[in-house]
Amino acid sequence: MLETVLRQGVLGEDDIGEESPRNLKLPSKRPSIVCENCLYSLEKDRRVRAFHIMDPKGILEMILVFLEERGNGEAIPPSFDNLKEDTERILPHLGTWKGHSRTIRTGVYGATISEANSTAVLEFDKDGQLVQDITSTSGATNITTNVHWTGTMSENLVTFDGGFQLTLLPGGIYMGYPSDVAKNVQESTAFHVEFCWLESPGKRQRLIRTYDVEGFAVSSTYFIESKV
Repeated sequence: MLETVLRQGVLGEDDIGEESPRNLKLPSKRPSIVCENCLYSLEKDRRVRAFHIMDPKGILEMILVFLEERGNGEAIPPSFDNLKEDTERILPHLGTWKGHSRTIRTGVYGATISEANSTAVLEFDKDGQLVQDITSTSGATNITTNVHWTGTMSENLVTFDGGFQLTLLPGGIYMGYPSDVAKNVQESTAFHVEFCWLESPGKRQRLIRTYDVEGFAVSSTYFIESKV
């Protein structure tokens, strides 16, 4: 479930000789990053695979999502619920979610595994802004961290302060990513991509892939959460 794919190369290498943004060193080739995430259903024999594809400048170029179900080839292929309007896709994700996370760090910074309890709250304030508060308490050290974001919503796109965006998709899925990876690298800040699947109204799974300032994938974190 934590398996992801990073295809390496040289960022900005193209056929027209266009220069890459200064200090952009993501280890990828046109397209710059292809990150595959996969979540398996907790209820049926199916899975969802999602791809973040960024161009050589670190800007999101394409999102691909595959809903797959194991079968003998005779069954009707599964499909996403396309009935909700763009602005309604946020509704199932609103509220308070509590759960558990498991983080696997790669050998870049020492291969380790850690677990934590988490609470995520997503809601609109009185001014119509979207507010997200995430609290995580480490199981080993009992240290608690808090992340507070505010943002705005336009159709199926949520943009948080600081440049992180969510694209809301059919089937209870959203995909998160930086609006401009080049800016993160220039400012020497780490960044992450996120994949969330809300398969049923009260339960969801999230997968977060974190990159360091040089663009190397350093950890994957899997969340399973229930709505309270």
